[in-house]
This record gives sequence, C-alpha cells and structure tokens, in this order.
Amino acid sequence: MTGIEEYGKDEGPAQKVSVSMPAGRIAAVKQRVGARGFSAYVSAAVERQIQRDLLEELLQAKEAEIGSPSPEIQEWAAEIFREAEALAANEPSTDTPDGDEDPEWRAHKAG
Repeated sequence: MTGIEEYGKDEGPAQKVSVSMPAGRIAAVKQRVGARGFSAYVSAAVERQIQRDLLEELLQAKEAEIGSPSPEIQEWAAEIFREAEALAANEPSTDTPDGDEDPEWRAHKAG
C-alpha cells in the first residue's frame, strides 16, 4: 500500500486538506477554539460523524435482525434527540466575561 491507506484511522502524519463550509460556521468554530484549534475541532467532528455513521449501520442491522423498537421507545428516543437539539441551538457563548476564549474548552477532547 502507498499513501494514506497505509495508516490506521488515527495514525500517520497530519495532512492539509481544503474544505468549504458556511462563513458563519467557521466563525462559530473559531469563537470556540481560536484559529489554532480549528483543525483539531474539525478532526474531532469528523470522528464523531464516523461514529454516528457506524452506529446507524449497527442500528439498521439490529433492526433487520430483531425488528423495530416499540412506538413508546421510538417516541422516548425522539424526545431525547429534540432536547439535545434544543440545547445545542441555545448554547451560550464559550467566551469568558473579559472576552478571552474559555481555556477549559481548548482542553476539551471529544471522547
């Protein structure tokens, strides 16, 4: 193998890539982590998306194997997701009162 295929998903040297996204989203990320933390933040977001994709695949396989969850469980799960989306939509700024970035956020790593 040659190129990036020779590394595991969390191995190898960092490589520069170009992505396009809305300016407001870029500003929101920079507000949270500063310009220097941008790549790590995006990398963590990509890792979370991969995890979500794998979870979706697992859920689809389990549903095919054992059937759909009951309507009560489906509604409970939908409510939990609605609550999480509402929290994310109304999340306060991570800036400290003096306008500096929150150092605790800089230290935060996605699990």
